[in-house]
Amino acid sequence: MNENSLGISQQTIISNARDEIVPAKRFLQYFASLSATLGALASGMVLGWTSSAGPDGINLQTVYNIPISADEFSWIGSLTALGSLSMSIPIGILTDLIGRKYSMLLMVVPFTVGWLLIILANTVPMFYIGRFITGISGGAFCVVAPMYTAEIAESSIRGSLGSYFQLLLTVGILLSYSLGIAMNMRYLSIVSAIMPLIFFCVFVFMPETPIYYLKKGNDQSARESLIKLRGVEYDVDNELQAQREVLEETRNRKISFLASLKSKAALKGFVIAYGLMFFQQFSGVNTVIFYASDIFEQTGADLEPSLSSIIVGAMQVIAVFVSTLIIDRLGRRILLLGSIIFMFLSSFTLGLYFYLVQVHVDVNSIKWLPLTAVCLFIIMFSLGFGPIPWMMVGEIFAPEVKGIAASSASLLNWLLVFIITKFYNDLKLSINISGTFWLFSGVCAVGIFFVYFLVPETKGKSLEEIQREFNDS
Repeated sequence: MNENSLGISQQTIISNARDEIVPAKRFLQYFASLSATLGALASGMVLGWTSSAGPDGINLQTVYNIPISADEFSWIGSLTALGSLSMSIPIGILTDLIGRKYSMLLMVVPFTVGWLLIILANTVPMFYIGRFITGISGGAFCVVAPMYTAEIAESSIRGSLGSYFQLLLTVGILLSYSLGIAMNMRYLSIVSAIMPLIFFCVFVFMPETPIYYLKKGNDQSARESLIKLRGVEYDVDNELQAQREVLEETRNRKISFLASLKSKAALKGFVIAYGLMFFQQFSGVNTVIFYASDIFEQTGADLEPSLSSIIVGAMQVIAVFVSTLIIDRLGRRILLLGSIIFMFLSSFTLGLYFYLVQVHVDVNSIKWLPLTAVCLFIIMFSLGFGPIPWMMVGEIFAPEVKGIAASSASLLNWLLVFIITKFYNDLKLSINISGTFWLFSGVCAVGIFFVYFLVPETKGKSLEEIQREFNDS
C-alpha cells in the first residue's frame, strides 16, 4: 500500500511538472533589440555630425580644403532630413515585401555609399548627395527598428525594449560630438561609416519577426522564429494564435485614409499627433542638436564650444534613460506639460542672453547661462516632447488607421526637421539669433495651451477606452 501511494505521488508530481507553464527566455529578445538599435546609434551619428563641422562648416573647409558658404552649409545640414522624409513611406512598403530584418540590413548599402561620398568629397555637391543618402538610411531605421523590437518582444518587456531606440539614438549623437574633438571631420566620417558595418555583422544572425512570417502565411517559419526568441521549452502555440487573431481582425477592419477621417476619434487623433509633431520640431530642438557648436561659439563663453556640445549630448542620454523609468508612473500629459513649459523658459532665456550680447551689455558674470539653458532645454525635451509624441501615435489610433497615422506623422516630422535645419541660418541672419530663439519660445508658449486643452492622458487606458473617450468628447 505504501508503494502504491508513493507511485501515485510521483505520478502526480510528474504530471504537475508537465502542466507547469515554462516562462520564455529573454536573453535573445534583449540582444536582438540592442542589435537592431545599433542602427539607431549609426543614425544618431549622422545627426550629430553637423555640429562637429563647426560654425558654417569651418572644420569641413579646413580638412577638405573646400570653400563652403553659410547657405551651402545649411543645405549640408538639412539634406539628411530630406533624405529621411523621402524614405518614410517607401520603407513601410519594403518591410512588408522583404521583411523587417532584411529591410534594415539593406539600409547598410545607402549608409555606406553616403559616407563614402562624404569621406571622398572634393566638391560641395558630393557633401549634398552623401548627406541625403545617409538620411535615407537614418529615416528608414527610425521606422523599422522600433517596429522590429515591438514585434519580437513579450508584452511584459515591450516598453523597456522599445526605449532602446531613442536611447541609442542619443548615444550616437553624443559619440559623434565626442569623436569630433578627438579627430578631424574626415576621420569622424570614417568612424561613422564603420558603425553600420558593425550593425550588419551583429544583426545578420538575428531572427525575422514572427508577425512578418504570419502576414506572409508562413506559419512554420513564424513558429521557428518564436521558438528561437522564447526558447525551446516555451509553449509558443497560444502566442502564435493570439497574433493570428489580431492580424485577422486588422485585415477585416482595414479602411482607407479618407474613410478613417469620418470617425471623430480618428480625426481627433490626427489633430493631436500632427500637433505634437509640429511643436516637437518647431521648439527648435534640432537646431540645438545640429548646430550646438555654432550656438556655443556665439555665446562667447569660456568653455570650448565642442566641450559644451558633449555636455549637452550627455545630458540628453541621461534624460532619455530617466524618461524610460518614469513615463509609466507619472503619465504622458504631465511630462509633456512640464517638458514644454521648461523648453519655453530655456528658449526665452537663450534669446535674452543673445540680445544682451547683441546690444553690447557686459555678460561676463552670466556666461554660464547659455550652457545651463541649453542643458535644461535638452533634458526637458528628452523627458517629454522627445519620446512621447512617437509613443502616443501608437496609443491614440485604432488598429485600422495606425499604419497610415504612423507613416504620415513620420513624413510630417521629417519635413519639419528639414524646414527648421535649412532655414535656421536664414532666420539667424534676418532676425538675429536672439529673435530666432524668441520665435522658438513663442511656439513653445502656444504648445503649452495645445497640450493643456487638447492632449488627453493615456496612461493605464486600453485602446478601446481611448477610442470611446475620443468619440464621446
